[in-house]
Amino acid sequence: MDLHPNIPLKNFTTMRLGGPARFMAEARTQEEVAEIYHAAKSQSLPIFVLGGGSNVVANDQGFNGVVLRVRIPGFEVIADDPGSTTIRVGAGETWDETVKKTVDMNLSGIETMSAIPGTTGAAPVQNVGAYGQEIADTLQSLTAYDSQTDSFVTLANVDCGFSYRDSIFRGSQKGRYVITSVTLKLSKSAPQPPFYDALQKYFDDNGIHAFTQQIVRDAVIDIRANKLPDPKLLPNSGSFFKNAIIEEWKLNDLRVSYPDMPAYDMGDGKFKLSTGWLIEQTGLKGQVLHGMKVHDKNSLVLINESASSYTDLASARDEIISAVRDKFGVQIEQEPLEI
Repeated sequence: MDLHPNIPLKNFTTMRLGGPARFMAEARTQEEVAEIYHAAKSQSLPIFVLGGGSNVVANDQGFNGVVLRVRIPGFEVIADDPGSTTIRVGAGETWDETVKKTVDMNLSGIETMSAIPGTTGAAPVQNVGAYGQEIADTLQSLTAYDSQTDSFVTLANVDCGFSYRDSIFRGSQKGRYVITSVTLKLSKSAPQPPFYDALQKYFDDNGIHAFTQQIVRDAVIDIRANKLPDPKLLPNSGSFFKNAIIEEWKLNDLRVSYPDMPAYDMGDGKFKLSTGWLIEQTGLKGQVLHGMKVHDKNSLVLINESASSYTDLASARDEIISAVRDKFGVQIEQEPLEI
């Protein structure tokens, strides 16, 4: 176990911004996770767990503690029956590689989450999802280091407090747990329509009427490649804003003025709006604010064209939030976590 000093966080986050971490360490085993926590505690240093850096933005001051990068490997089948297969995956495995392996096994449940950057252990933190699937649908349990009790625990799905792009790991228990592995139960049945609207449109436009896990994965990869910039080429954090959730009465009010406003019924009188559509209606699509460009193919995405600081990013974010609030009376929220 090595603690490396003064490491620039901009080199480990896909937005390419942020000051230095006082220390950075990698853990490739559960035991190393505990050792790093013990070392940090002995020096009264806080810890921030960093996955692939694709859903995190770092501030200009950096982090006056230990940034822990979990790199625990592993992929194994732990149960199998006629209808499903259960796998356990190390938190350090690349998420898209996990998806690819399950698709190669003809398993369903996470195929529409193809090409999402980041690590498998980070997926439950924000309840990663795309095109109608989210990890809460298939996660059976996860193992984690509990920093409060200095022990390794198993949390069932119900313990994780999953909701739209949220969980206890970024909410009520933020900073307490370090996820070391996840266990997913996936179906052996082929994907079946109806699919998420954007995915169904792709199939219709391309004359695809028979579906396998690989066909769905290929479609999602193609859709994402056309609407989301590659962070290796254009620094970005993927979808920078969450889709807004509003009450039915608010949607009815808005549709008086905006009858074509897209919305997805989430049940219980709540509807999910397309925040990308809201931003586009403000006229900011394609605009550059403080060096951050609102992506001209997907207004949820902010691209770092020339921003040199987190302050630039925050200024652009706040202007976009204000523009949407002023036009629609809807408060949108940032999706990436902050160091």
